[in-house]
Amino acid sequence: MIARTIRVYADTSVFGGVFDEEFRVASEIFFAQVRSGRFRLVTSAIVQEEVAPAPLEVREFFGGMLGLVEVADISEDALQLRSAYLDAGIVSQKWSEDALHVAVATVSGCSLMVSWNFKHIVHFQKIPLYNAVNTLRGYAQIGIFSPLEVIQYEDEDI
Repeated sequence: MIARTIRVYADTSVFGGVFDEEFRVASEIFFAQVRSGRFRLVTSAIVQEEVAPAPLEVREFFGGMLGLVEVADISEDALQLRSAYLDAGIVSQKWSEDALHVAVATVSGCSLMVSWNFKHIVHFQKIPLYNAVNTLRGYAQIGIFSPLEVIQYEDEDI
């Protein structure tokens, strides 16, 4: 069986997770697996904007990853999909940037999205709602997980 590279969108929290004690190990393993070619990393201008005021170490880490990252456009399709998420009440207007991350990941054709945002993105009640809207709008469903759930551990065969 030939393994294909998985397109995965990472939001800002994953880049910052490298420097957060709670999320450091899983975030470091995730990015190591990006470097090894297991994942094709996709991010967006939203992440670039959100990283700009972050601590220097986060900005430097993000900058160092840019050579391995596909930066997805914030297209009109993504903006319309975000509006559909908001109209469906998945998140409120206050958290529209979180919905935009999911929309950009979806419109960009990512199979997975990773985030440490358990309130508005990686949440058991919200994930099926995002995917229901995706289906209604003609998009594929997207797997939404924390990096901890997608990394491959050394003792695994697959």
